[in-house]
Amino acid sequence: MDANSLPLPLDGVRVCDFSWIIAGPQATRIMADLGADVVKVENESHLDSIRLGLQVNPERPTYNGSGFHSDFNRNKRGIQANLNHPDGRAAVEKLIQNSDIVIENFSAGAFARMGFSWERLQELNPDIIYVSCSGYGHVGRDASYVTWGPTAQAVSGNTYMSGLPDMPPAGWGYSYLDHTAGFYGAIAMLMALWHRKQTGEAQFVDMSQIETGMVLTGVPVLDYQVNGREYVRVGNRSKWPAIAPHGVFRCAADERAPMSQPEHNDDRWIAITVDGEDQWESLCSVLEAPELLRDQRFIDNDLRVRYEEELESLIGEYTRARDCFELMYALQEQGVPAGVCQRTDDKMVRDEQLAEREFYREAPHAEIGVHKYEGYPVSFSGARWRMDRGAPLLGEDTMAVLTDLLGYTHEEVAQMMSELAVS
Repeated sequence: MDANSLPLPLDGVRVCDFSWIIAGPQATRIMADLGADVVKVENESHLDSIRLGLQVNPERPTYNGSGFHSDFNRNKRGIQANLNHPDGRAAVEKLIQNSDIVIENFSAGAFARMGFSWERLQELNPDIIYVSCSGYGHVGRDASYVTWGPTAQAVSGNTYMSGLPDMPPAGWGYSYLDHTAGFYGAIAMLMALWHRKQTGEAQFVDMSQIETGMVLTGVPVLDYQVNGREYVRVGNRSKWPAIAPHGVFRCAADERAPMSQPEHNDDRWIAITVDGEDQWESLCSVLEAPELLRDQRFIDNDLRVRYEEELESLIGEYTRARDCFELMYALQEQGVPAGVCQRTDDKMVRDEQLAEREFYREAPHAEIGVHKYEGYPVSFSGARWRMDRGAPLLGEDTMAVLTDLLGYTHEEVAQMMSELAVS
């Protein structure tokens, strides 16, 4: 059977999407990839701010020129509606009446202040599933606090866990918790749909972004509860169990970096882990370093851990002369766990595994053209996910949604547009 003829798992599900930036759009992107009709509701006076970030042409920024925005909002439709105009609000309420799910990731209470409390949503659609992805959730002392991915990471404990032992917390350098919240948001929508199918009940899903980060601290928290051990930052090393070498090592420069970033040619690293004497002997053999094997400081794992600083420095002298990929494959062939610290261009251009799984697929965008997008990391034997198009232009689908879905005539929509109720 042709893969494109396979069904989309969420075909027939409609999501009214008020979310913005990353956490909410990540959640609804998963739904859209799996076939849901996700309609993104925006207005130029309350713009999704990542429309302005990471522009394909930074010299001429536009509302539709962000590859970042296009990635998180692909496969969706988009309308512009002015909630301060009675006709614009009426159109949005009609969309809610024709949706299965409403989702937003504003601060707790913000959606209610916009006129869409849980009670009002139930009046509009008694079967509606309402998902709110706020920083702290709607209950508790801190419910009114505003968060972003990096602050949520810090409060959840994850920032403290990352870094070198003699340095301040490093964090992740990216809003990882925005993505984690998005994954949980998608799971919540799916579970609420299943619950409604079984019981017929509507659902208000109150999700805390902070708590999605708390679960990532599970091992250190459990270690503290069971063993009374405080967490200590160890960087790339391994403390429980204590094994060495266990870290990242600089390799030789290459010529693979994009032309726009030649400085990255010298930024090549490989991660290596040795667990046991057989792997230690194989590492020394691949590195052609018999002197390391004979060095009395490194004759067993306990000593290698004791002299870890010196060991890492010496290994780095050998890896510095080696091509990172050639060294990785040579070590893997000998049973030594090793992996190149891959860059974006490595993954998108040279990774044969991702190519075979068709992880990066092309999709068109009305303004920025055809580009590759990161895929959905699941394949189904009897279903598919899609990569149909990039993000909608601002208000691109207003006419189609209002006429084809909501039943307005073209003349009615044109009148509403003339009054800036929709656009």
